[in-house]
Amino acid sequence: MGTSNVRRRRRWRIAAVVFVVLLLLVTGGAVGVGWYYSGQLLEPDQARPGYPDTVTGVGDGTVSLAESRVSALPGTWGLVWPDGAARVGKVTGRSDGTVTRALEGSAPPVGTKVRVETSVWTSDPKSAHGLDYRDVSVRTELGDAPAWLVPGTSSTWVIAVHGRGGSRSEALRVVPALHEAGLPVLAVTYRNDAGAPASPDGLFHLGDTEWRDVEAAVRYATEHGARDVVLYGWSMGGAIVGQFLGRSGEADEVVAAVLDAPVTNWTKTLELQSRNRGVPTQLVPVAELVSDWRVDLEFERFDLVSHPPAHKPRTLLFHGGADGTVPVGASRDLAAASHALGWPMRYVEVPAAEHTAAWNVDPEEYERTLTEFVGSLNAPS
Repeated sequence: MGTSNVRRRRRWRIAAVVFVVLLLLVTGGAVGVGWYYSGQLLEPDQARPGYPDTVTGVGDGTVSLAESRVSALPGTWGLVWPDGAARVGKVTGRSDGTVTRALEGSAPPVGTKVRVETSVWTSDPKSAHGLDYRDVSVRTELGDAPAWLVPGTSSTWVIAVHGRGGSRSEALRVVPALHEAGLPVLAVTYRNDAGAPASPDGLFHLGDTEWRDVEAAVRYATEHGARDVVLYGWSMGGAIVGQFLGRSGEADEVVAAVLDAPVTNWTKTLELQSRNRGVPTQLVPVAELVSDWRVDLEFERFDLVSHPPAHKPRTLLFHGGADGTVPVGASRDLAAASHALGWPMRYVEVPAAEHTAAWNVDPEEYERTLTEFVGSLNAPS
């Protein structure tokens, strides 16, 4: 598509935004709703989770929580409160609106507001697993971004890219398995993360600019001994990986990718979240138009089935069948289309897993699959 056609298309998109805004200003408050959900999507403060659950009791090796959809989820999870963290395991009892779970670590006092989250460890590789690591800085176009480097014996490095509103501690679940396989792990931060540079507008771009920070991380890896790179992305981290593979001049350095509950289609993700909130899905295009106006996004670019990346490395794709945040159907569609796209891909669906919780539900099976995949990278596709 020529430059003039691209500009013409952008003008029509802007005209459409203006038309929709004016129309809806006359016909109702839908624009306000669209702006609100655009803020939920793009503003970093809106992505940082709170503490929705409550400790109702503490026993010998157990903690009881007020029952909620999240507090009763199966598997191993982190338990986080404003000044502490622990780990909770299987549900050992349920009664009268209370869920009791196995506890590893110290529990906070009864009445403390807490959060149950997939990132089981919130510290660092040494504190979590006894693994030596170095704090390093990745030079991005916006400034230095902190990262953890866990050394290994291989010249193939893993670059771990967390999801929206998350942190590099998301990678701590898989660092031991990758380290055991000999792979160095670079767990990165990107623009708008704590300690990393802010984007010029202070907003998330959903992968549309964040991929450049991953590109800087790939350059860091190759400058420090990596011959090949594996990209590992969770949730929006998967969208970032997808954009890197499609747009970076460094993409050929990537020999494989691991995607865990990735956003491979933002429109379908927004439609699912709208249904979850009881918001008409007809408002999703409005939220997209407002978001496009605010940060110059092209949402169709993120549909990896219709717009697959130019570089398609061997990929392991995990998704939970119970994901209520990013639709599992989008990963199923990508996996089903992968052969036609020329994209070597293995798809693993974990039926009981919520968003990015495939490891939490069954760590042993997840790590076995991951270890098998990274161990096969020297084999032909």
